[in-house]
Amino acid sequence: MDEERLVRLVARGDRAAFEELYRRTSPWMAVRLRRRCADEQIVAEVMQETYLAVWRAAGAFAGAAVGGSATGWLWTIAARRLVDAFRRRAHHAEPPPAAAVPDAAPAAEEEALAATVGGDVGDALRRLAPELRQVLQAMVLDGLSVRETAVLLGLPEGTVKTRARRARIAMRRTLA
Repeated sequence: MDEERLVRLVARGDRAAFEELYRRTSPWMAVRLRRRCADEQIVAEVMQETYLAVWRAAGAFAGAAVGGSATGWLWTIAARRLVDAFRRRAHHAEPPPAAAVPDAAPAAEEEALAATVGGDVGDALRRLAPELRQVLQAMVLDGLSVRETAVLLGLPEGTVKTRARRARIAMRRTLA
């Protein structure tokens, strides 16, 4: 039984299907979340919130009828929950001192990117504008489709395609 069928069964309240979906998808979900966030507490919270949302909203899953996949749908939920967690943390964080900090620590996403992609390619990727880098990360590193990337980033599909093309052109120029 594939993940899409499991989501459909979860929508009918099938706990065994939910447990099987969790067993199949939670390992890669945790790995993907850890690539974007080094804080295990946040990763655990996002995992819990994601699967709670899946249990509650499985009936809203449109699936292959709209060109999506169950795993893409799960990742979209998780990515949004991760952004929400970062926003909550930023909202409750202490404001930085007024003095400028010359050696600011890199963002968790930048550290994960450095660990994943190194050398000239990593340098070229880090030089991209943030909106171009986000699209490339989602499509290349996370393996999402144009449609899934559009949903994840809240952009029209045409914008995702344009940014992906601009990012590839910029990468070629930098690496030439």
